[in-house]
Amino acid sequence: MTADGSGPAAGQAAPGPDMADEAPAGHDDTRPGPSRAERRRRRRGGRGERLMVPEADFRSYHDRPIIKPPVWKVPDVPAYLYLGGAAGVAASTAALADLTCRPGLRRSGRLVAAGGAVASVAFLIHDLGRPERFLHMMRVFKPTSPLSVGSWILAPFGTVTGAAAASEVTGLLPGAGRAAGLVGGLLGPAMTTYTAVLLADTAVPGWHEAYRELPFVFAGSALAAGGGSALLTGHGDGPPRRIAVAGAALELVATHRTETAIGMSAHAYRTGRAGRVLRAARAATLGGLAAALAGPLLDRLRPGSRRRRRGFDAAAGLLLNAGSAATRWGVFDAGMATAWDPAYTVVPQRDRLRRREAARTAEEERGDLGTVPPGEAVTAGDLPGPDPAGAGSDGGPAW
Repeated sequence: MTADGSGPAAGQAAPGPDMADEAPAGHDDTRPGPSRAERRRRRRGGRGERLMVPEADFRSYHDRPIIKPPVWKVPDVPAYLYLGGAAGVAASTAALADLTCRPGLRRSGRLVAAGGAVASVAFLIHDLGRPERFLHMMRVFKPTSPLSVGSWILAPFGTVTGAAAASEVTGLLPGAGRAAGLVGGLLGPAMTTYTAVLLADTAVPGWHEAYRELPFVFAGSALAAGGGSALLTGHGDGPPRRIAVAGAALELVATHRTETAIGMSAHAYRTGRAGRVLRAARAATLGGLAAALAGPLLDRLRPGSRRRRRGFDAAAGLLLNAGSAATRWGVFDAGMATAWDPAYTVVPQRDRLRRREAARTAEEERGDLGTVPPGEAVTAGDLPGPDPAGAGSDGGPAW
């Protein structure tokens, strides 16, 4: 500085643009700037940025559904779902009864299985509109298509259960009838759950998002209906009662999980007509479960009251089958509601996109750790070599 302190001292240059931009004493030039991921997020409208255009609403064009809803009708498809499941359990029960020498249970199981299979096919053909459409589904076998596999389960099942029932009623060809009954028993478990896979394989949100739960719902519902059929026909002592009780418990647990654990689509299972039908199904299943357990308990408390126990068994069979049919109807209605409302398609998609974007951003930030953004200073600690703490007395590096 000069004597009056107004200019630069001798030998000093006037402050230029570079000197004017120098940081004050004590300022840390090595402070890291924003990472690449942070700069990219800010450009996309991330933290600290205000969106200039509000997010679009989830409504579709003129509130039209985004996916094409199924053209299946009520009561055709719910009845098809219920009757097929009940027939599958009845066929398996009849086959086991044949192997364990229970002729009464075998007869009732074969008749219920054949009647359920025929009625199930009749409802399916009525929904299709023309009988030849069912035959068209038999032209090919495609293992990756639940519809194709289901058609090839239903057709042989109806054939063998019909043959077994005809042999049971007429007494003709008992050997062939027994073989047909055993084949029907083997196909029975597939009949109880293939319709759940058929629904879950569609793009309908209410069914597709419940792909883990629907097989258990349908299996429990079928077991309750099949065991209830044996109770209703007077052959429920022993295994059929246990089948009915176990199926009712499984149906209640799996349905509750579907109504609470599948995301946004669970709302459709609790509201509207589907919610009312499923609540009625739950009440009927609970009543049937209580009646099925009350029969043996009544025998222990009052031996000899067979007529009263028979009444409890009949009530249990009716309530369990009503609950099973209502469960299939409620699941069908819930899926159709999510197909017609575009919110059930768009909102979960946006949630998945946000989670995917957040995961990608976090991964990019982790990848930025340990890198030096362009233009930032490098400190002595970033250089390889001895510790700068061991520098010489003149401040230079020890090496």
